[in-house]
Amino acid sequence: MHREPGGLVAAWYRGARWLWLLRPLEGLYRSIVWLRRRLYASGLLTSYRAPVPVVVVGNITVGGTGKSPIVIALVEALQARDIRVGVVSRGYGARPAGGAGSFPHVLNERTTAADCGDEALQLYRRTGCPCAVAPSRPAAVRALLQASPLDIVLSDDGLQHYALARDMEIAVVDAERGIGNGFCLPAGPLREPASRLRSVDQVLYRGSDDPHHGVFYRPQCLVNLRTAERRPVQPLAVAAQVHAVAGIGQPGQFFAALRRAGFRIEPHVFPDHHDYGAADFAQLQDRPILMTEKDAVKCVDLAGPNAWYLRIEARLPAALPRAVMALLQN
Repeated sequence: MHREPGGLVAAWYRGARWLWLLRPLEGLYRSIVWLRRRLYASGLLTSYRAPVPVVVVGNITVGGTGKSPIVIALVEALQARDIRVGVVSRGYGARPAGGAGSFPHVLNERTTAADCGDEALQLYRRTGCPCAVAPSRPAAVRALLQASPLDIVLSDDGLQHYALARDMEIAVVDAERGIGNGFCLPAGPLREPASRLRSVDQVLYRGSDDPHHGVFYRPQCLVNLRTAERRPVQPLAVAAQVHAVAGIGQPGQFFAALRRAGFRIEPHVFPDHHDYGAADFAQLQDRPILMTEKDAVKCVDLAGPNAWYLRIEARLPAALPRAVMALLQN
């Protein structure tokens, strides 16, 4: 069931020559991106300015770069200093029971992944901070501020969502993959030209140990999906041979982390944001199942009693939480 990345995404990152055929379309895309940004900068298209500081954590590439663990780490750093922080996101994959008219959706204890998307639910359950999702970030921020008194709002993704004014921009780049061939869509993975990184307040490189710009993930423990029991991240805690399930943007990094911990894994790759069903786990009951925290919020009643997720923490540059907190003093 393990499938290596292929197709267009793989071509972007290996620099396939045939992508030059798409450069005329890339030129058109770049023009649209430039015009849209200029319209917001000139005020011809208006941005919503929230009454509290807004920090956007996003990227300039298509696909996951590990933003959500960084948002979680920032939330926890702010909460430790008694700062009232809330989070908004698009809610990718959300299908609230009331239909599109149910947006914005402010998360509560009854919210499911279908209501808000897996990443938002993961963040809410991990931190307990107020969260809201909506395709419109301004609508999400308004709903969040109406529901809770807040000092600051973080936007999980949304670097290109200029309808929401922001006080700080943090761009996340995968240190290993970089920005691929450097081309914009559809010839490459970039949502905006690489020069956009020069205009953000902070660039973080996921997987780097640079003390000023690097972010690396450290495994904390294994957590049982049903009982919430915690065990060390080691084969003796569950079993040496396990099924490893991942429906994320870069599953190889999750599998590598398990192998470094000493597990012998049988990898099972699903599409990012996969909508799991019982059939996905029917043939995986002969040994423990290990998965990501993002997958786990959708699989509590599906994966069986011997299913665990890997809880990780993002180690941020020490100066980053201080820079975010400084916004509250302006």
